[in-house]
Amino acid sequence: MKTSVRTAGLLCASALQFLAGCGQSWFLSGYDRDIRNSTQEIETARDDAHRAAAYTRRGSAYSAKARYSRASKLIAPDEYARLFGLAIQDHDRAIALDPANAEAYFNRGQTYYDRAALETVVDGALVGTEAARKTWFDPAIADFKKAVERDGRLDRAWDMLGLTHETTGELDQAISEYSQEMALNPLGKSRVANAYCLRGGSDQKEKKYDAAIADYEKAIVLGATADDWSCDPYNPLFRLYTEGRRYDQGWEVVHQAQKSGKWIAPELLDRLKKESGRSN
Repeated sequence: MKTSVRTAGLLCASALQFLAGCGQSWFLSGYDRDIRNSTQEIETARDDAHRAAAYTRRGSAYSAKARYSRASKLIAPDEYARLFGLAIQDHDRAIALDPANAEAYFNRGQTYYDRAALETVVDGALVGTEAARKTWFDPAIADFKKAVERDGRLDRAWDMLGLTHETTGELDQAISEYSQEMALNPLGKSRVANAYCLRGGSDQKEKKYDAAIADYEKAIVLGATADDWSCDPYNPLFRLYTEGRRYDQGWEVVHQAQKSGKWIAPELLDRLKKESGRSN
């Protein structure tokens, strides 16, 4: 099943390249400062809830330091694994102290997700088999699910569930989770629109043309943007209608695209004009 190209951008490539250019030592010192401050908070916390929150912050700081250092090629794999281990250890402590806290599960899931991203994305491209990628992302999925079980209104957890399933090519689940997010956060609408478009592309590849058309149409209704990170439903839907000699519907797509300021491939438009005997 097709996996989103945008995921690679979201996972780490451009942001980490930008960070690397801003001064590696400055960023690393910031992570070390966060680790020291969180350690002090752990030692002085007045109750388990505050101590758990401090462990979560320190775990996230260890994870961020590990991720940045590895992406910038500043540390050996063994040191990365050690820092990641410290991060998970702190998140585990936070959950043990405050097991009802959805945020604690969310943050541990984010740490698992960030590591999985580094293991499965190289130079902006997904690597390995779908099964191997799923194995890396499974712990993150488990924690994000626990987070929404404890707080169904935690939209960030629904978002990350959808993004993780999108990354592993499980688009049915991603659509369901983004739909949950959509009820809580406007971002969910663009997420689910993109997921429908991606599923349409997968259906089209498998020659399930009716299913592809339905998904592309749904993506358009939801306002798919076809920007730098998202999937474009207009041109593939336009092509399917033209190839199926459904010219009136093809023209409807053209008019929708023009009204929304979306780009239509000139060669496809020329073909539609020629075959339909119409100019608009």
